[in-house]
Amino acid sequence: MTRYVIVGAGAVGASLAAQFELSGIEYVLVGRGAQIGHIRKHGLSYQRPSGTQQVQLNAFDLIAPPDLTPDDVLLLTVKSQDAASALAFWSWRSVGNSTKTAAEILPVVTFQNGLATEAAALRTFAHVYAASILTPARFTETGKVVVAGDPQVGVVTVGRFPKGHDDTSDQIASDLIHAGYLAETSPDIRRWKAAKLLHNVRNVLELFDGEADTRAAIAEALVDEARRTLEAAGYTLALPSERKEDISNWRVAPNSGIEPGQQSTWQSFKRGASSEVDYLNGEIVLLGRLHNVQTPYNEAVQKLAGQVTHRGRFSSALSLDEVLLQLDQPHRARQTGLALAQ
Repeated sequence: MTRYVIVGAGAVGASLAAQFELSGIEYVLVGRGAQIGHIRKHGLSYQRPSGTQQVQLNAFDLIAPPDLTPDDVLLLTVKSQDAASALAFWSWRSVGNSTKTAAEILPVVTFQNGLATEAAALRTFAHVYAASILTPARFTETGKVVVAGDPQVGVVTVGRFPKGHDDTSDQIASDLIHAGYLAETSPDIRRWKAAKLLHNVRNVLELFDGEADTRAAIAEALVDEARRTLEAAGYTLALPSERKEDISNWRVAPNSGIEPGQQSTWQSFKRGASSEVDYLNGEIVLLGRLHNVQTPYNEAVQKLAGQVTHRGRFSSALSLDEVLLQLDQPHRARQTGLALAQ
């Protein structure tokens, strides 16, 4: 029987574990620090639109991880900036009593935003699957996760990386459906990961405050740069109309504990954790430099977020005007024109 080894006890990983626990799917949750310590001792406070419950989870601290078995599937749910170290930790661990290692024989599924983790996984793992997940989940308090997806927890697209579809991807999608997600497979998962990045490059703006028109104009510029850069890099973006699953009735439930402006980037800064901006806006900057596409807006927000990370604290919102001050005169003039056109 398949067992899922969930690596990372944040919003995505802990909610997956809770759904597997409640659905009778075999799993273990592995994490580190105060979060996993609290979960091991007290369980997880798991808030859904239907109410809050304390869920006891099969949890392990990374300092004493579970032994791996040939039936395991690794679900990598740490943030992008932590993926490389997680992959290094798990790749060469032995599986069962054999001489085989996890990287040789076990599937690993990457749930990260951005485009970098899959390539990192392929450096060691022979069987890499990627997942693009939409789930309004929040982890800002130790021992508690809030998920406002309704009626399903989230929407997941999964496929073999870089391309393909097989029995393993089918099994993962089937188990996710059983666990309360809207899930489907895709033979070209890179297109779905790239399309989600268009949304994720706007996450950083939740760290900023300012006029609504200015926010909208900067968001438009970030997405426009991302689209042009991804297309220059050879990506054909997936369209919502390509979904096989009907997600028209899925929503973020009102009054469910999730407020606008509290996505994953903001949550990390709120907790004082490391930043994923270098793997979202920074991914666009990287691809722009590789393919000769100018990305001044993504560079500006990456720099400002990086400075906050370097200072080690996020006590108050930055000003959107600081983004504009990072731009040269032609780009400032372009932004002003966009704002006036709103």
